[in-house]
Amino acid sequence: MAVFAGTVFVQVLTVWALASGNDPENGSLPLTPMRVITILGMVAAQVALIGVWRLVTMVRRKTVFSSAAFRYVDAVIGAIVAAALLWFAVTAINAPDQRDDPGVTVIMGGVGLAILGVALIVLLLRMLLAQAIARDVEAAEMQAELDETI
Repeated sequence: MAVFAGTVFVQVLTVWALASGNDPENGSLPLTPMRVITILGMVAAQVALIGVWRLVTMVRRKTVFSSAAFRYVDAVIGAIVAAALLWFAVTAINAPDQRDDPGVTVIMGGVGLAILGVALIVLLLRMLLAQAIARDVEAAEMQAELDETI
């Protein structure tokens, strides 16, 4: 919750600085690509945090093994992929400044791939959730048949 509040606070300060003319860069380019990427990155983090928060709430209520959980898992996956794409954009913007040391760009690209790896892990967990829900439905059907038989 603190991370969510912190990102909202930074977004509000950014909008206030741009709107009030107190921009530290003298307002020459109020929406530089890095600022846009930063704002979008904070939005991606907020979406992921809300998705995780909703999933934790579902776990506490013991309703996570339902089809309603998929929309939150999908939101988290989408936010992680968006963060990776934003990181690749940062890498592309930073690359011309790293001509003398291209290793930095390679490392930054590797970090972007690692972020995509996290999205892949969450996608795998989504598939496991789908299997668990299918098994739960199957078990309920078998229990109903057993109850009819007895």
